[in-house]
Amino acid sequence: MTQHEQVIKVIRNNGGFATLGFLNHSVDVSNWKTKTPYASIRRIVQDTRFFFKIKPGLWALKEFEKEILKKFDIHTSSKKEIEFNHSYFQGLLLEIGNVKGFHTYIPPQDKNKMYLDKKLGTVSSIEKIFDFSYTNIVNRAKTIDVIWFNERNLPYSFFEVEHSTDIQNSLLKFNDLQDFYTKFYILSSVDRKREFEQKVSYSAFKEIKERVKFIDYDYVADLHTKTFQLIKLGSL
Repeated sequence: MTQHEQVIKVIRNNGGFATLGFLNHSVDVSNWKTKTPYASIRRIVQDTRFFFKIKPGLWALKEFEKEILKKFDIHTSSKKEIEFNHSYFQGLLLEIGNVKGFHTYIPPQDKNKMYLDKKLGTVSSIEKIFDFSYTNIVNRAKTIDVIWFNERNLPYSFFEVEHSTDIQNSLLKFNDLQDFYTKFYILSSVDRKREFEQKVSYSAFKEIKERVKFIDYDYVADLHTKTFQLIKLGSL
């Protein structure tokens, strides 16, 4: 079986689609005569004769293109596109956090939203947010898109996924949580970075300006891929 055929088989067995991270973890590269098998997988899925890209880090077989797009109900309306983007990147962040050993959380209203072919609630590792502070603070944190908690059940990182909504709303949440020794991230498309830089510079956010980082979709997709690659190599 050729390398192409191996990748196609894994994707087909997964329903016709797969993240690059899943492929790195699932394709048996032990007999591949190359020192860079994961670079080879990345190159293979870019062969447009057999594959097409759905989103950053997410690929599918061209033979199932109509079925896959219908399954995820994307490219049909801007609303569906926004919903898919939001839950997809929440799912990637949850899986990365799980692999890194964090307790992962999403808001109750997002638990039944779909991450590819499964509900986000099945990907997050905790059902309820930890009572890590006063009730009003915990209630504020409950609205954050993704939280990673450390082994002491304290927040390690807060993530807000902003596809089209106002970035300032996420900054206001972070501002309310600034007294915790945590990392703050805004995840959005790269073309919104200038908007982020403008709004985080408002005087109201001077206390958190240096703590909030902007990350884009491609960055998170690549991090997801590399995280699962490290698992395969036994480095995590």
